Amino acid sequence: MTDDPPPNPALLPAGLRDVLPPEAETEAAAVEALMTVFAAHGYQRVKPPLLEFEDSLLAGTGGAVADQTFRLMDPASHRMMALRSDTTPQIARIATTRLADAPRPLRLSYAGQCLRVRATQLAPERQIAQAGIELIGADSPEADAELVLVAAEALAALGLHRISVDLTAPPLIPALLDDALVDGARIAEPARSRLARALDRKDAAAVQALAGTLAPTLIELLLAAGAAPRALAALRAADLPAPARAQALRLEAVVAAIAARAPGLGLAGLTVTVDPVEFRGYRYHTGVCMTVYAPGYNQELGRGGRYLCGEAEEPAAGLTLYPDAVLRAAPSRTPRQRVYLPLNADPERARALRAEGFATVAALTAADPIAEARRLGCALVLLADGVRPVSGE
Repeated sequence: MTDDPPPNPALLPAGLRDVLPPEAETEAAAVEALMTVFAAHGYQRVKPPLLEFEDSLLAGTGGAVADQTFRLMDPASHRMMALRSDTTPQIARIATTRLADAPRPLRLSYAGQCLRVRATQLAPERQIAQAGIELIGADSPEADAELVLVAAEALAALGLHRISVDLTAPPLIPALLDDALVDGARIAEPARSRLARALDRKDAAAVQALAGTLAPTLIELLLAAGAAPRALAALRAADLPAPARAQALRLEAVVAAIAARAPGLGLAGLTVTVDPVEFRGYRYHTGVCMTVYAPGYNQELGRGGRYLCGEAEEPAAGLTLYPDAVLRAAPSRTPRQRVYLPLNADPERARALRAEGFATVAALTAADPIAEARRLGCALVLLADGVRPVSGE
């Protein structure tokens, strides 16, 4: 009988990975570049813990991501704890407890890691980085537009000058279905669920078969998804009940607010699209939502939307960017160049090199500086007559 070989210590669970040099440094620098833009617009950084008691983390908006949340027993308190799968519920808790008396609107930013139970085909990672902003205590088109514009400026800082923001209103279609009649009766489950799935798949034939007299309106809205002017024109022409009409008017006002401010911020590469029938968003979203894309790249760079914060249902909205996806879509960033410092190198010259943005790698023993620089992956070496490229020696 033979023993099974020991598992490879480099093997990690599905959806988890080690981030190695120089990628880890590149990601950290990108996150800080995003956070710098957020801070410049008045968003103050907070740092919630990675895990909390289950009953507080999954309360309110957190309940919408409960099925994506890992749980474990706290050996100290013997209470169940949960690892965050999304940061927004934690920001909502902070805003309504520790910062309940802070002046509104409250602008908060955050960056950190989240862990999810399941990955998706387009996003196979289960540990994901997030960097986002939350605007709490304001309910206006200008507040929704601010999230889009600040995110666009942050992405531009990473070289993404052309992005597309898709605006949706997840409550719009449910409000329309609440008021609709098919064969003289209200649309009930399971027909309503089938119709929602058909709209989500953009299946006009299924919508036609399921929606009865409502089908022409739904199909017209479905086909209008795309450029904001066309989609908004279709919404204006549609026969909508008052709650759905309010959502349509809010979408139009947000588009107008973005268009009014984007040129002055130098965001000429920002494209806004509208999808009137899209249900995309977490279940806690109550109004206009936004999803950020880069041309030619099918993974979301970020998403967010409007929600109600805490038991008092304070109006709030947020937008989360995903640095991993952002870096895959952004232009490649040049890693910091490494300079090898032989033993007894001039410390003042070394300090000056670091101030110029180089990384210095100091010798710990006497050795051939060229050979050591090459062995340690340094492109440059500091010699008596100055900094020289290793490849040129």
